[in-house]
Amino acid sequence: MLTPADSCPLCQETAGALVLQAERYRIVRVMDTELPGFCRVIWQQHVAEMSDLPPVDRRALMAVVFAVELALRDCYQPDKINLASFGNVVPHLHWHIICRWRDDPWFPEPIWGQRQRQGNVSSATITDAVLAARIAHYLASGVHA
Repeated sequence: MLTPADSCPLCQETAGALVLQAERYRIVRVMDTELPGFCRVIWQQHVAEMSDLPPVDRRALMAVVFAVELALRDCYQPDKINLASFGNVVPHLHWHIICRWRDDPWFPEPIWGQRQRQGNVSSATITDAVLAARIAHYLASGVHA
């Protein structure tokens, strides 16, 4: 008998360029040239909702999300960071951490909304290793808590 995890793309695939992986989560960079720095934090266990996690795991997951946000702010210096957790299409707990600029193609709309302009894309080139080191720094320092 198939389980939801058997057909879940976030259970079966990396879902982007792997930046950092731990026992309970992985961080991937979404490979979209118009959205530099766009990352996902994916909970390894197949659960659909934050409230499905025990409180200690909820706190751990959010600490990772905050550490990624801080690292992206350091590395890309965006005008804004968007955080989103939908799971409407793929019911597997994951968070989107998205760098936004006032002149990006969708601003001020969400990236899933209507394009507003051609837009300028940040020219920052940050390697996955540099990003992983910044995330690890924030996780270790406890600044995110």
